[in-house]
Amino acid sequence: MKLPEQGMPENAVFAALENFRKNDIRWKEGRVFGYVFDPGEQVQKVAKRAYTEFLSENGLDFTVFQSLERLERELAAFGAGHLRGGDMAVGNFTSGGTESIILAVKAARDCYREKKPDITAPEIILPATAHAAFYKAAHYLGLNVVQVSVDPVSFKVHPETVRGAVTSNTIMIVGSAPTYSQGVIDPIEDLGKLALEYDLWLHTDACMGGFLLPYFKRLGEPVPDFDFSVPGVSSISMDLHKYAYCPKGASLVLYKDKSLRKYQIFACAEWIGYTIVNNAVQSSRSGGPMAAAWAVLNHIGDRGYLDIARKKLEAVKVIAAGIERIPGLRLLAQPQMTLIAFTSDTVNVFHIIDEMNSRGWYIQPALSYDNSPAHIHLSVSASNVGWEDKFLEDLEECVKAAASLPESSLLASLGPMIKDLDLSAASDEEINGLLAMAGLAGQGLPERMAEINGLLNEMPASARKAVLVSFVNDLFVQ
Repeated sequence: MKLPEQGMPENAVFAALENFRKNDIRWKEGRVFGYVFDPGEQVQKVAKRAYTEFLSENGLDFTVFQSLERLERELAAFGAGHLRGGDMAVGNFTSGGTESIILAVKAARDCYREKKPDITAPEIILPATAHAAFYKAAHYLGLNVVQVSVDPVSFKVHPETVRGAVTSNTIMIVGSAPTYSQGVIDPIEDLGKLALEYDLWLHTDACMGGFLLPYFKRLGEPVPDFDFSVPGVSSISMDLHKYAYCPKGASLVLYKDKSLRKYQIFACAEWIGYTIVNNAVQSSRSGGPMAAAWAVLNHIGDRGYLDIARKKLEAVKVIAAGIERIPGLRLLAQPQMTLIAFTSDTVNVFHIIDEMNSRGWYIQPALSYDNSPAHIHLSVSASNVGWEDKFLEDLEECVKAAASLPESSLLASLGPMIKDLDLSAASDEEINGLLAMAGLAGQGLPERMAEINGLLNEMPASARKAVLVSFVNDLFVQ
């Protein structure tokens, strides 16, 4: 982009911005099962007003903007109470689940640097269902990842599998409530016992479920304990911009007590400038998301959230039961929250996704990995309530349509070659040649993604990563 010689009129600026999103998914229609959590027009109105009114306030210095310090304390106090942390639990507001997770991993790393200085190669044990943000955190912070498989039927991690992976270098273990992939809750109580036995930091990743699961429990669902009521849990991440319906980015990272949270905080006095102290990864940060989160939580209120939870719970049960009735489909696991994973042993799931997307739906593909097959993921939100019957009707028709589609000739020819593809020494030019063969030469994406997802699905994970990095590196060029 080159700046115009003369500034653009306001109407021209917003016309251009509106044009930019012509190919975006139409999330306001209630047919999108992911990425956007739409609370409805009235809540959005409140959120946007609070967001814009605090847009310019800067969270860099809470002594200057004391309103933000109060907002953050109140939001953290809500989170600590919601997750049964008592008077000792503390927390901070972050931009999202990834930042919350990075901060929790940093706190664990720095805690054990002090506690066990003989550990020079710290390890974090991650079930294969743990969110990718933990891998990012380990990559950024210099921890070694020890991955363990989960049960191939329940898709929950076995505590004894985690026990078998513990070494003298282990500092941290992770459980999810629920896992993003299959929507099931790991046995946090058993993981807590392991954490206490081996003196390890246990983090519960409740980014998806931390806000909603307590409401499901109040509605009579058999939700196992996953929060600070579980002995051994050191920290929890809980997003507010998912099922609390706050604008992005809004998340909380919470700790059992402030003796653990202190390792999250960064301070710097070794430079010629103002002494800096940050309780998050960001330094400067807009007060908009924080004010909007406070506004939405208080506007909807406890009874409002309980009502939303009831409607979503009913919708999930209808959708899950409907999927099981469609010939050729099967659930990977019975969902314990609002995340549904299903697959087919007879029909190409990537064709099903393309067919559904062509009808105005958005459903998410998930590639095979470890003992989980390629599958379709749904994150059921409030905006999806009321669409259950139409969704299932279209899904059944799309399964039939997908079953009649031919398999990719490109995949048939390249499949045997790419199953063991090693791109560790490949040049950018060689990877770009592979992308061109797959129809990804130049910028942009094709309308149908089944062939590309099929190719990626056949590749080992290391090759997928190399291909995706190369593609994105070429996509964002001027």
